[in-house]
Amino acid sequence: MVNEELLGLVDDLKRNGQLLTFDEATTKLAVVLRVLKTLGWDPFSVDEVHPEYCVGGKKVDFALKQNDKTKVFLEVKKIGEDLEKHQEQLLSYSFQEGVKLAVLTNGISWWFYLPLREGSWEQRKFYTIEMFDQESKDIAEKFEAFLSKDSVVSGKAIEYAERIYKSKESQELIERTLPRAWEKIITEPDELLVELLADTVEKICGYKPDSETTKQFLMQVYQKERAFSTVGTSPQKQAPSKQISPTSLETYTGKSIVAFTFGGRRYPVHSWKELLITIANLMLSAHREQ
Repeated sequence: MVNEELLGLVDDLKRNGQLLTFDEATTKLAVVLRVLKTLGWDPFSVDEVHPEYCVGGKKVDFALKQNDKTKVFLEVKKIGEDLEKHQEQLLSYSFQEGVKLAVLTNGISWWFYLPLREGSWEQRKFYTIEMFDQESKDIAEKFEAFLSKDSVVSGKAIEYAERIYKSKESQELIERTLPRAWEKIITEPDELLVELLADTVEKICGYKPDSETTKQFLMQVYQKERAFSTVGTSPQKQAPSKQISPTSLETYTGKSIVAFTFGGRRYPVHSWKELLITIANLMLSAHREQ
């Protein structure tokens, strides 16, 4: 059952036009602490919500605690801040203190991590909430599952996070393995596959190819696929393409948007999704006949 108070808060934050102008201190007060309070935490008790928590001479914005045990680290940045630049520091602190759950947010984007897991910082991120791009009900449900006091104290938050992480991990493994499995099937075809393909050919044209012809065809398919993937789009000669560095593609990761300029005019928007829709509408208006 959805927490109606939390759902109302999410809707309220989405409607708040000032949200995109908040600095770090305002984001903590007007967004993060309100969310935590609605999730059952007492923001006025340092035994539950400990601000500026010290870790090896450094500080984490908030430590969520129960019975003097730190359950969650939560780091807050201002709107528009590149969150990727801060995940290593947060997860290092979490690992150092043995904290199982960490959250990095700018009030609009909320990145959830399992810091004690293996892999890169990015691989330890198991879920992302985007305030303006996701449905309010989904956001409220995930806040409740990952950050409510009841879920965190009972251990259900970690159990749920682990399930999502393993599901994501298994999906990535499947996606990596599928090409190898396909290569094995097509280059070392099982007799059942050969027979199935041969029977289908017979049903379509009336003639059934022998086993060797069918296997040769499968090998030709594999070789064409390899040639296609090597060239990129087609075996024909391609014009040299401009190389785009990974950094240039990641510049805006984790950042929010307030407005953009197009054709010399400024357009206010609340999300990247709204930017794309606005540009699409502008293009449609200018080139409707095309």
